[in-house]
Amino acid sequence: MSASRPILLAALLVALVLPSPQAFAGESQPKAPFTVSLQQIDDLKSVFATVRSKDLIEARVRTPGTVASLSVDEGASVEPGQVMALVTDPKIALRIRSIDAQITAVTSRIETAKAELERAETLKSKGVSPQSRVDQAQTAFDVATNDLKAIQAERSVVMTQIEEGRVLAPAAGRVLKVPVTEGSVVMSGESIATIAANVFLLRLELPERHAQFMKVGDAIRLGKRGIDNDVTSFSEGRILQVYPELSNGRVIADADAPGLGSYFVGERVLVWISAGKRDPFVVPSALVFKRYGLDYVRLSNSDGSTSDTVVQLGQVANDAGDRIEVLAGLKAGDMLVQP
Repeated sequence: MSASRPILLAALLVALVLPSPQAFAGESQPKAPFTVSLQQIDDLKSVFATVRSKDLIEARVRTPGTVASLSVDEGASVEPGQVMALVTDPKIALRIRSIDAQITAVTSRIETAKAELERAETLKSKGVSPQSRVDQAQTAFDVATNDLKAIQAERSVVMTQIEEGRVLAPAAGRVLKVPVTEGSVVMSGESIATIAANVFLLRLELPERHAQFMKVGDAIRLGKRGIDNDVTSFSEGRILQVYPELSNGRVIADADAPGLGSYFVGERVLVWISAGKRDPFVVPSALVFKRYGLDYVRLSNSDGSTSDTVVQLGQVANDAGDRIEVLAGLKAGDMLVQP
């Protein structure tokens, strides 16, 4: 018994250290084999798009004068009807004084004409005054009354000019530019501020060769803000309009995307667009692993063994990011197993 005990101990140690035959069998049997084949995907091209406002609206002066107050600045948000500036004209106050004096004079003339008319009617009723005198007094009274109405209407026009001195925001949006300051002399129709309406889009300018592939409704991908080539982190948008005219050898298109209201107007955004279709090798991302800084996949050989081979990867092939393009290192019909 003493002689056989060391042999038993050695056998137990060997059994613990060496893997079981099933383990070797497991390594030689690939799990979930994947057959490499050509698959059609979008040929994505990265370009820079510019955030633009769909409408640029000018807040204009309706009456000439001097900017007495200015309540907005670049970057401010405005609502429709909000008072942005007040334009005054010192001559308007003088005109109001002149009109008020004319109203006082015409009012006195009306009182005099009314008294004269009443006297003429009284004398006529007593048979002392002829009818012609009554008609003459009535005409003088009517003329004075109409003169008062005309002067009051003129005063209303001047008061409306004062109200028109208020420059109102024509739409909701953000103020991009304010070309005047308080004390500036402005003329009728001159712009006080440029407003970017709260509807934003992306302006794309692409080389002429891409024109044949672009159409309304095509999906685009927006990268994260800043210079970021991570195509797996993006939001989606749609092309709204493709302009039929080329400009300097470029096709121009507008696209819509969520969240553009938080961008600066004129900010550049990295965008991926489809420039046609192509047929590369596409494999699940889970089958690719790294070793010493290189990308590998594990092949299942015809004799049941496995081998690792270096591959050159391309871009992510779908929105979920679980399939990736392989540019080199594989051929059609290769069988891949989970590493």
